Amino acid sequence: MNSQYCKVGSVTPITSGAHAVAILEYRYQNFLEKAAVAMDSRLAEFFERKAKDLKKVLESLV
Repeated sequence: MNSQYCKVGSVTPITSGAHAVAILEYRYQNFLEKAAVAMDSRLAEFFERKAKDLKKVLESLV
C-alpha cells in the first residue's frame, strides 16, 4: 500500500482561471436567492453580506 499525502487546508483561489467570473456570478445569485427565502433575519443578513462581498470581487474582475 502506498502512502498518500494531501495538503490539509490548501485552497485554490476562485479568482484565478478562465471560469472565475461565471463561478462567482453563480455564487452571487445563489446567495441572493438564499437571502430572499431565509426565515431568520440574521441568516438573511449573512447571505446578503456574502453576496455583497462577491459583488465587489466581480466588479474588480470586470
